[in-house]
Amino acid sequence: MALIGSQYVIGNTIETARLLAVSRDSAVLRPLWLMGESNHWQFESVPNAWDAMERVQSGASPDLLLLDLPRGDADGLHILRWLRRLRPALPIILICHPDDVGKEQEALRLGAREYLVTPVDGLQLETAIRHYLSTGCEAVETDIASDDIELISDDIFFIGISPIMRKIRAQAALLAESNVPVLILGESGSGKDTIARLLHKLSVRSGFEFAKVNCAALPGDLLERELFGYEREDAAAPVRTKLGKLECCVKGTVLLDEITEMPMSVQASLLQVLQSQRYIRPGTTAAVEVDVRVLATSTINMEHAISKNRLRVDLYHRLSAYTIHVPSLRERKEELPLLSRHFMHQFAKHYGLSPRDFSPAFTEACQAYSWPGNLRELASVVKRYLMVGDKELSFEPSRQEEATQDAVSTSPRRVNSPASSLIQSRGGATGSDSLKSLVQSVKLEAERNVIAEALEKTGWNRKAAARLLKVSYRTLLYKIEQYQMKSTDSSSFPSPNGSRGKRTGFRDGRVD
Repeated sequence: MALIGSQYVIGNTIETARLLAVSRDSAVLRPLWLMGESNHWQFESVPNAWDAMERVQSGASPDLLLLDLPRGDADGLHILRWLRRLRPALPIILICHPDDVGKEQEALRLGAREYLVTPVDGLQLETAIRHYLSTGCEAVETDIASDDIELISDDIFFIGISPIMRKIRAQAALLAESNVPVLILGESGSGKDTIARLLHKLSVRSGFEFAKVNCAALPGDLLERELFGYEREDAAAPVRTKLGKLECCVKGTVLLDEITEMPMSVQASLLQVLQSQRYIRPGTTAAVEVDVRVLATSTINMEHAISKNRLRVDLYHRLSAYTIHVPSLRERKEELPLLSRHFMHQFAKHYGLSPRDFSPAFTEACQAYSWPGNLRELASVVKRYLMVGDKELSFEPSRQEEATQDAVSTSPRRVNSPASSLIQSRGGATGSDSLKSLVQSVKLEAERNVIAEALEKTGWNRKAAARLLKVSYRTLLYKIEQYQMKSTDSSSFPSPNGSRGKRTGFRDGRVD
């Protein structure tokens, strides 16, 4: 797609550029009409921003929108947020009064591409229009090519072609309007982190910082400092101050990953923040006021967490007023083809390779698999397929990359994976493969026994067991999930429809 003069050229078709102007000022509209006539642009004007939104909602498809913001008009600025949701790729040029120049940063944050101050130079305005028409048409082409893929950042995306994910997308859009906390529940790897980032992106806080704090990765004292900061006497300086995430993310969003791993004392401090938007920084008596939205995730059954004193009841009530249940990948298998293709193109671009087409056998095996590792496991499978294709797919692809260098063996196990389904469809393994399987099963059984013994010795204290085994905490969690190990008092996480899955190993996962 290209822009020649005033027209889009798409293949052999020529389309005239369409402009929508929002203004009552003839001093602004008259030059625009003249530009439209000389450039053969289709030009339309409406008197206010609300009319512009109604035009877009009713099906109008302008290639560029010019918003002439009356002096002191706040509604026109806020309408940018709604237009961005209706048409994320629509270029918007904002024209404002000199007294409103302080709103430039806010306008750009809400979605304006260009900010011009009256009186506007005609050549400058025409140059800006031509520039954004040219770049805007490329954005439209990208949207058409990936209409069901919503990019949140360079490597994070949301796909919602299944009814259940469309419902979640609508939920997120609704909740983005408020500043209330949101609890996001679901299996490990199902995309809770993505939903949290989507909420942030859709909200008015999107122009400010998003910070994620893994409650399972830090001991209680370090977690408290990470969230609330501290002040202390220091030999080098009278007072050493460190700001916490809640204070640093002013007007932004903080995601508390695995909230049930947060110590009770820290939960009490967090509850105070949610109630009063203020807290006492450790090491001082002065109150710190914060303006931040709090989101929380968990893979754990909330009732079970409360009964085991892993979550305060009052904190749960404060967080759970708005809850999003993220379905597992096996509940939305219609998204597998699109997800797989998108992962393939992402990894191909990252590694500088050409994307590989999926074989029919691979596609069939993916549909038959239950995907206990959800999106994370699918990404791992696709990455491996990019590298080796159908070769060596007898190996379990689901592993955490950061665990590969640890002392506990990360050798794959034989399970009902896409790989094993593919082998069965080809008539089984060779004698050499059978010998490998025998050796492998012995190694895996020995590894499982060692882990089980360590967990028994520590009373299923996973951090203590990791220290005993001399491996990282993440590696142990991965192995517990891999072998589907569980303590006698664990319970399964309820799915969104209320049923409970048979598999429980995911509850110990920590990465979304």
